[in-house]
Amino acid sequence: MKSARVKPPGSARKPTVRPKNNNMLSKDPVQVYCRLRPMQHSTDVSCMKIISDTTVAIIPPESATNFRNASNKEIQTTFSHVFTPDASQKEIFNVVAYPLVENVIRGRNSLLFTYGVTGSGKTFTMTGEPQDPGIMPRCLDVIFNSIANYQTKKFVFKPDKLNGFDVQGEADAMLDRQNELHAGLILQRNAKSNKVRKVDSDGDSNPILVREVDESQIVTVDQDNAYAVFVTYVEIYNNSVYDLLEDDDIRAKTLQSKIVREDGNKNMYVHAVTEIEVKSSEEAFEVFQRGQRRRRVAHTALNAESSRSHSVFTIRLVQAPLDCEGEQVIQDKRVVCVTQLSLVDLAGSERTNRTKNTGQRLREAGNINNSLMTLRSCLEILRENQIQGTNKMVPYRDSKLTHLFKNYFDGEGQVRMIVCVNPRAQDFDETIQVMKFAEMTQEVQVARPTVTKLELGFTPGRRQANKLFKEARCKLEKEGRPEAASLEVDIGLVYSLGGPFPELDVNSPCNDQIITNLMHFLEQRINKRNMLRTDLQQKQNDLRKMLMTMEQEHMNLKIENASLKACNSQQKKKVSALEGHLCKTEEQIDNLLRKLNRANDTIRNLQQELKDRDMALNQRLIDKQRVKQKYNTKMQAETDKMNKELEIKLRQQREQLQNQMKEKDNKLRLVKQILVDDNGINPSSITSKNGITATPSSTESTKTTDLRSRRDKMTVSNPRHRRSQSADRWIDHRPGALVPLGTVLQPLMRRRRSVTRLTDPKEITDGASRYCLIAQEHDTDGELETKLFKGDILPTSGGGAQVVFNDMECLKQSSPKARKRSGPIDVDNINEIGAPNHSSTLIETYSKRPRVVN
Repeated sequence: MKSARVKPPGSARKPTVRPKNNNMLSKDPVQVYCRLRPMQHSTDVSCMKIISDTTVAIIPPESATNFRNASNKEIQTTFSHVFTPDASQKEIFNVVAYPLVENVIRGRNSLLFTYGVTGSGKTFTMTGEPQDPGIMPRCLDVIFNSIANYQTKKFVFKPDKLNGFDVQGEADAMLDRQNELHAGLILQRNAKSNKVRKVDSDGDSNPILVREVDESQIVTVDQDNAYAVFVTYVEIYNNSVYDLLEDDDIRAKTLQSKIVREDGNKNMYVHAVTEIEVKSSEEAFEVFQRGQRRRRVAHTALNAESSRSHSVFTIRLVQAPLDCEGEQVIQDKRVVCVTQLSLVDLAGSERTNRTKNTGQRLREAGNINNSLMTLRSCLEILRENQIQGTNKMVPYRDSKLTHLFKNYFDGEGQVRMIVCVNPRAQDFDETIQVMKFAEMTQEVQVARPTVTKLELGFTPGRRQANKLFKEARCKLEKEGRPEAASLEVDIGLVYSLGGPFPELDVNSPCNDQIITNLMHFLEQRINKRNMLRTDLQQKQNDLRKMLMTMEQEHMNLKIENASLKACNSQQKKKVSALEGHLCKTEEQIDNLLRKLNRANDTIRNLQQELKDRDMALNQRLIDKQRVKQKYNTKMQAETDKMNKELEIKLRQQREQLQNQMKEKDNKLRLVKQILVDDNGINPSSITSKNGITATPSSTESTKTTDLRSRRDKMTVSNPRHRRSQSADRWIDHRPGALVPLGTVLQPLMRRRRSVTRLTDPKEITDGASRYCLIAQEHDTDGELETKLFKGDILPTSGGGAQVVFNDMECLKQSSPKARKRSGPIDVDNINEIGAPNHSSTLIETYSKRPRVVN
């Protein structure tokens, strides 16, 4: 901890021998306050009576140990203030602790004790409850309410492990913040994986208490300083100091005892204690609760949760001035001011015959009473030295409690104590000892520390001035003035040589400190004067240059103004001419708009007419399709009817022809029979060469006659009849309503003659050797399919000709846009289905399959 007042170097430090009438330093007595606890039971009898706001009277009960020896039954004790049992926590804070918070912010250290017997309400006064917080939470609220807008980012101030703080740059601070964030993420991941529930020393869950923050009280702070808050929490148990905020788990490893040391400024501190930087009162109270779970408490006969150790919760406020621009903290350790508020919750003094403690609890009670007796002894010797002018050695080192707060009693801060009293008659013997100790403590004088602020010559209010300047510059940039980005703020220095001269009263020949302080003060004034003189000369030169520049700019602006006036007059003339032209143009625009509106109306009318005509055309097409469909249906029915009638006629003609052929056969048979009879041949008897006459049976003769008649009817082909291909002549047989192919896949027939041009049947047997029959129909997909049936023309033995089909070619023509149809070919839709035209693309396939047809 860096002292708030300046320490003289070497032998110039304060002497160990203090003269009786040395008034060089002002002193204040230790202020002691008394708080009475409300009676817990209606049957309890009180032994105390409040006489005034500062006086309380103690009436010894008959059960007291020294009741018979007491000369006066009523004992009056005076305090700085006496709080009644119905006094609120806020009232106690405002009277006792609020001035201490002001001292911390102003640069002075403060110490507050709560003292009393077990069960008198010390912990409640210091900590309180979530709905009714005590002194410690309210101190945190006031501090953070005051410095809320002036806190630094984390790790700008970093503990140096020697009770001081270093100032880090932004890069180092950011690196430390990233490391802390990474470590926090690892801890969270481990906590989720292990699923370990935090428990207190008794094994019960102890959740963090939630409370409401009081934002009503604020202390005025220096706006040109940057602030940071650090907290520590230690306990003094069995005359050993333990850190309650260590990272090690109390169940996994016993807390290690810490050493109380003295830093370079002769201030006492706990070595290697954990200092946690907090940015809000909620975070600080959460840290306090984490340490509270490790504090040693136990059940006794007088208190269910008796504190078995002294707890010390320290709030350290670190502040340092900003640079001349009011933006960054000055990275100089000498300008850092560290003040602290130590809140001590002392363990309750107790008597063994009442608590019935044994073993470990008895040892704890003995150490508690010894530390309190050492505190009492130190205060008694201090009072004796101050009153009698003696120089007895104060036994601070006999207890860690007094050793840790040695500086406060030597004049490093203000000390206050709250005596918590239980007014029950059963606690009279312990209460009377507490009252005597409190009365003696008020007679101890503590030196008032002097705060010496190092003057750097910077302008007060530079943080606010820089903030306003940046806001104005951003506003100018948003308004479209880019030159505002190059503006720089110049807050400058304060032209002052510093504060008044130090005190020059010399009361002792050994006071070399006064001369040393005066020399140091004069050196600072001379350096400050030289710096201000240099700064003044520089500002004069800058002002002279600025005036010359402004004069030159003024002349240039005059010339520019005259030229701009002439241009302005010319522009006015042009504007007037353009206004006339604009009026004419607007009239023309109005005329064109009217024409455009009429044209738009005409277009809309024409479009409507076109839509009507399209609808009529579509209706006509629909009607045409309906008529065509109806016609096709009717034609199909007529065609089917005609085909049936034709089949009937053909069947009748075939029967007639068969009858005629039978009649002719019969006639031929009779003619043959007559011819045979005329030649003298008996068909019924045939003589062989051997002279044997064979008469065929009637059955055999009938078979022979039938075979002859069949052979006469059948046409016999000559299989040896062959001709060369070059001499082939084709007979082209195709229907009249054939769809033209129009493709390169046309059948190759060099010499052909249509069957319609034949006049005589002999033209087939004489000159033609090949025959081709062409047919067209729709396939199953509705596409046009052309089939060519080819065969050879062979003469028969009867003088006729027969066609032997031995080949078939199939040619398909398909259109991607054609509609698939089924049924007979519609002559009206030939072009739409199969014939190539300019609006459809044909896909042609050619296949060849041999086929023999007799």
